[in-house]
Amino acid sequence: MSGREFSKIKESLASWSEIRQLLRGGEQGQLVPVVIPKDRRGLSWMTLVFAALYFAGMAVVTDLRTLPALLAVFLLALAAILMWRKAIIEIEEGTTGVRSRWGAITGTLPPGRHYLWLPWDRVDAVVDTSTEIPYSAPIVACPTAENVPLKSIEFFLKFRIEDPVAFVRTIGAGNFDLVLASAVQDAIRQRSRRVHTERAYDLRGSDVGDMQDALNRQLGRYGVRVTGANIPDVQLPDQYQQHLATREKVAKELSAYEREWELTRKRRIDTLLMEIERSKKTRDARVVEVKAAYNKARKDVARMLEEQETEAQRVRWEIEARGRAELTSAENEAKALRRLAESYRDNRAVLQYELARRRLDVGARLAENAPQPLVVRTQQGSGDSALSTLLLAQLLPRISAGQVSAPHNGDASHA
Repeated sequence: MSGREFSKIKESLASWSEIRQLLRGGEQGQLVPVVIPKDRRGLSWMTLVFAALYFAGMAVVTDLRTLPALLAVFLLALAAILMWRKAIIEIEEGTTGVRSRWGAITGTLPPGRHYLWLPWDRVDAVVDTSTEIPYSAPIVACPTAENVPLKSIEFFLKFRIEDPVAFVRTIGAGNFDLVLASAVQDAIRQRSRRVHTERAYDLRGSDVGDMQDALNRQLGRYGVRVTGANIPDVQLPDQYQQHLATREKVAKELSAYEREWELTRKRRIDTLLMEIERSKKTRDARVVEVKAAYNKARKDVARMLEEQETEAQRVRWEIEARGRAELTSAENEAKALRRLAESYRDNRAVLQYELARRRLDVGARLAENAPQPLVVRTQQGSGDSALSTLLLAQLLPRISAGQVSAPHNGDASHA
């Protein structure tokens, strides 16, 4: 059983001087949101009025008029002052007075000073309408979803009376205590029925907005509004608490192992990150070296290509120069050959002319050196004579020798 008990709400009957203390501090540990003030006016001032009328009658009837008249006036003044003092009603700040006439509620009185001159006008109750009144309700043996009765659930709420007339007229403080306790127990038991036993501690500080809304719907007809609610404490059965203690111990050890593993994992991760950073730096350095080598290679290749291109250009120029030289030489040789051919052609005509001329000369020389025919005339009809035969025999050798010497002379002159 929980050491705490339900908060009790009651209304008290007290004098006007005790209202403030009761509303703020309660009475014997009980909450007092409503105080019924005692009527302090009474009819004592009527006695003074009757006494004043008596002395006024004495002043009229008897010869002693001055003293009874003065006493009558004094008593009337004293009755007026007493009536004025009794008519003053002071409503404390943060409270509201419920005004009635002939027992019927006619309205409310705000904080401040008021005057009730008529004796049938009264303040039936002074209601605290500004303070959020705390209310604690420890509920015992609330079954969970598995029908395991919880040892207790402490429910705490704050409420405020917003409509004092509705509160006083419809329910009153004493009845409201019963209604509020019943509504809170019903809401707590409905909530515990939806919770598994192993998650019962989750009710501590959980969101109870739905419970607050349900209570406001039930208590709104009484002019009361719940301004806040929570579950500060939940107590499980002793056996189940031991079971949970073992589970909590195991959970703590598991949490400790998890933290240790987390630290180890973080150290390993930090080491790996350091290695990764070191590898990144090494990689960046190698990348820089590779880029430098690549740039150098590009420069070398560019220089080699430039040299090759220069060499190729030089070779091309040499080939072109050699080709142009050979072409020029061939052209010159062709021109020379053409000129030689022309000269040969011209020389051939000259040689042919010379040859023809020499042939003419040779022919002329041969014609000059040619033997002269010897005509030997004989007589007609007679045969060869002996004389002609002898002459021919002598001349033929000479002619033959002359013909042989003539060609040799011609060859020497030709050479």
